[in-house]
Amino acid sequence: MPSTDDRDPDQSLSSAAVPARHPTLTQTYLTRAFLPGTPPLTSYLLRLIAYKQTNLCLSADVGTSAELLAVADELGDSICVLKTHCDIVADWTERTARALVAIARRRRFLIFEDRKFGDIGSTVQKQYAAGPLRIASWAELTNAHVFPGPAIITALKEAADQTIAAYNTGVHTEISAEPRPDDSDDDDEGYHHGRRDRGRKGGRTGADDDDDAASTALTEQAMRRHDSISQNSRDDDDDATLPAAAAADRAARLARLERLGPAPYVRGLLLVAQMSSAGSLCAGAYTEACVGMARRRRDFVVGFIAQEGLNAEEGDNFVSLTPGVGLAPAAGGAGGAERGGVDGLGQLYVSPRTAVLERGSDVVIVGRGILGAKDRRAEAERYREEAWRAYEERVRSG
Repeated sequence: MPSTDDRDPDQSLSSAAVPARHPTLTQTYLTRAFLPGTPPLTSYLLRLIAYKQTNLCLSADVGTSAELLAVADELGDSICVLKTHCDIVADWTERTARALVAIARRRRFLIFEDRKFGDIGSTVQKQYAAGPLRIASWAELTNAHVFPGPAIITALKEAADQTIAAYNTGVHTEISAEPRPDDSDDDDEGYHHGRRDRGRKGGRTGADDDDDAASTALTEQAMRRHDSISQNSRDDDDDATLPAAAAADRAARLARLERLGPAPYVRGLLLVAQMSSAGSLCAGAYTEACVGMARRRRDFVVGFIAQEGLNAEEGDNFVSLTPGVGLAPAAGGAGGAERGGVDGLGQLYVSPRTAVLERGSDVVIVGRGILGAKDRRAEAERYREEAWRAYEERVRSG
């Protein structure tokens, strides 16, 4: 559990709940991070959102590793979560995962693999922790449908626990062994900590050297695609050019993020309770059953993919992430369509204000609205600011 020294520095936003509304609608993210029973990953995500002042998740639906890494590095400062579809990345490898995790650590966001598991337990365990993708090794969050029944949650939790146990065993072996100069590569079981257990894997080989060269080339290729973007451009902003209040606020936020540190090596699940596509069957009784399953596994279920906040009972502190969020193009912007309707493939859109303020969602998921913009960084900031203002207004409404 986080230290009480990190409690909300702006208690002026907090307020008592309106009786007809769930308390989490008018509590700050940071207040919610410290509620009793909040799992470590949920607490970390809520604190990250609060300190970074962003409730924006970027949906990085791109087709190559180079594009994915470039987008993550370019827009990482504006987001709290990066949503991936690793199975549409044509050249995805473990090297891609390692490079992505390194960027996530530097830019301070969580990785959410939008896998939408939906099969029997033994199958989803293999899909999650084994095979060529090995999602549990690098993504803090993934998601699942619940139409197979509650056993899918148990199965994914077991696979996550096994992945974490394998990582912990590898780290213990490495720490216990005499270090060697080549013990600096990433651990296949735990990319987040930049270690590899050479004793357990039999030492470094020529294949390892080839893999490292490929990983370096991949990262360099991604960076060359956006050579105008300095890797530390925002970190090196000259605060002297900012108004004193803005510079002080930025310094305080950076200090909190530094104190927060990297994400814990734990895993969490989001349940697909509602979808943003026209005619979706994820509604009504199905959604209610989904929430009921989540309440029985609060130790693993972080929240929902949903079109609204779904906290309703005492003790609920689930995080709702809403896809299908869009804004009209900025003045003078090119391309894009007015959001608030439906695209040609049944994707429904709402504004950040509707999702967060009116419907009580916690995080907005945006993809094409940002990736298709002429200035993606500016557009990401526009979405971030809109969603954050909606959150502040919602909290103050209490």
